[in-house]
Amino acid sequence: MDTATRPGATPGVLELARSWRTVDLVVAAVIGVTMGVVFWVWGLLWAATGPLFAVFPPAQALFYGVWMLAGVLGGLVIRKPGATVMTSVAAAAVSMMLGAQGGVTVVFMGLGQGLLPELVFLALRYRYWNMGAAILAGAAAGLTPAVRDALVDHVTWQLSHNLIYGGLVLFSAALVGGVGARLLTTALARAGALTPFASARG
Repeated sequence: MDTATRPGATPGVLELARSWRTVDLVVAAVIGVTMGVVFWVWGLLWAATGPLFAVFPPAQALFYGVWMLAGVLGGLVIRKPGATVMTSVAAAAVSMMLGAQGGVTVVFMGLGQGLLPELVFLALRYRYWNMGAAILAGAAAGLTPAVRDALVDHVTWQLSHNLIYGGLVLFSAALVGGVGARLLTTALARAGALTPFASARG
């Protein structure tokens, strides 16, 4: 018998993928919608505060990590294959429908910001959900905007500015998207909001 299917054994990736419940789908949707509203508001703040960074535009990347929260949080809470992608794409879609700049591009960004941390959790075989795993997942999510913005939005910047911007995006993604998502998961668990999930136990 396969060790992943023996009683008491750690479930394998395929077993986890098949074990999605209605409550998992509902919570993924709630996280996606809630974070989508947050993303939309954050986009307005990002645009409004842009002039404050006119002297050195790359510095604004310190605040980019908020957009990495949805996917990492969904993964940490639900702990099932696909949760990171689902919550990130849902959040991006909601923010797009609310009028976020970028149109459908926002959804593709959400896909990248969900897929890369999903690969981190996959590499960990969906068995590790500690702070280290969250930081790695958050940083991975940040790769999408770091690369995309350099190739699309900041093509006129000098290389040093793009490198600094990319580094700050990754730092912010690891800090806000990773550490922030882990702390938020812990807070929700302590409040009793995650009772149906393994994440309720830490």
